[in-house]
Amino acid sequence: MTITPLMPVYPRCAVRPVRGEGAYLIGERGERYLDFASGIAVNLLGHGHPHLTKAIQDQAATLMHVSNLYGSPQGEAYAARLVENTFADTVFLTNSGAEAVECAIKTARAYHSSAGNAEKHTLITFNNAFHGRTLGTISATNQEKLRKGFDPLLPGFAYAPFDDINAALDLVDDNTAGFLVEPIQGEGGIRPASQPFLQALRDICDKRDLMLVFDEVQCGVARTGHLYAYEHYGVTPDIMASAKGIGGGFPMGACLATEKAARGMVIGTHGSTYGGNPLACAAGQAVLDVVLEEGFLDQVKATGERLRGALEQLIPNHDQLFDSVRGVGLMLGLKLSSDSRAFVAHLRDNHGLLTVAAGENVVRVLPPLNIDDSHIAEFIEKLSAGAASYTPPEA
Repeated sequence: MTITPLMPVYPRCAVRPVRGEGAYLIGERGERYLDFASGIAVNLLGHGHPHLTKAIQDQAATLMHVSNLYGSPQGEAYAARLVENTFADTVFLTNSGAEAVECAIKTARAYHSSAGNAEKHTLITFNNAFHGRTLGTISATNQEKLRKGFDPLLPGFAYAPFDDINAALDLVDDNTAGFLVEPIQGEGGIRPASQPFLQALRDICDKRDLMLVFDEVQCGVARTGHLYAYEHYGVTPDIMASAKGIGGGFPMGACLATEKAARGMVIGTHGSTYGGNPLACAAGQAVLDVVLEEGFLDQVKATGERLRGALEQLIPNHDQLFDSVRGVGLMLGLKLSSDSRAFVAHLRDNHGLLTVAAGENVVRVLPPLNIDDSHIAEFIEKLSAGAASYTPPEA
């Protein structure tokens, strides 16, 4: 067998995009796809957004990278803007979601270690979570499909059922550093946590001086109709990982923290060669320009409600296939009665509609945040046609 030049770790489909226009991708042969996957919640302004594109072009022609050996006017301005608009007092800029989660893990452990409590190193995480593909982030999940073949994994994690506060509290002991949780599980099946669950985690962290760490890599940056999902719940974390939509398609991420939580993150404790380079910060600023514009977040909420309503109206027409809708804002999931991956492939290959499969037989619906009613209508038309022409694979 001859290995391919691109390491064959992805089961790549036949869609081969070469261009994007708003909510559409165009393939090598000119075929058009309605993109309600958005690069897995990354292209939150769609493809070719003029403000984002110009910001990247202008910065690329000015200064792309200098390393973090030097002062960073661009990084300082961008971090200050995140601080101004979130709970955080300080920000570490990364290149990806996995790096942001890694930084969040280190920040939580360093908080206790800096106080002389190095034994407080275990983070309690939750079943079916997805935190990334590094050794640290796969150690933070109990999903065998992510962990298989990579032993020995890193110690320092314990696992509880998602949204089960009693099970989570039962794991708290003298070695607990805090909790690492997605407020809305993405890959796990678009599963929003309940408000009482997150509030109870906050309460025990306050009571026992533990760190509450939110992974908002997928649910953050306006996707729920709030800049970050913790606002939807009224529960504030100590540390938060952000990425995906934060650069609108440019690879970047961020670890946000309160001053208290970041007390252990001092000179020499962490670093990144590319993180927070001028080009990434230009992309991040452009995204914030758009999503913080007056009315944008309200528009996301209203669009999400219309899309959810359209999906709920469609379900009775195909109740042998569709079960229910879940999620918040424009982070929606359509639960099926059979294999969601097969149905996602059918929509893609036969109806030019791009979605993303998730756990619990859920189809993730993650459109650009600036779609309009014409896109919703086209989506529902293609989804309905796909359901009508679909034959589930035999079990």
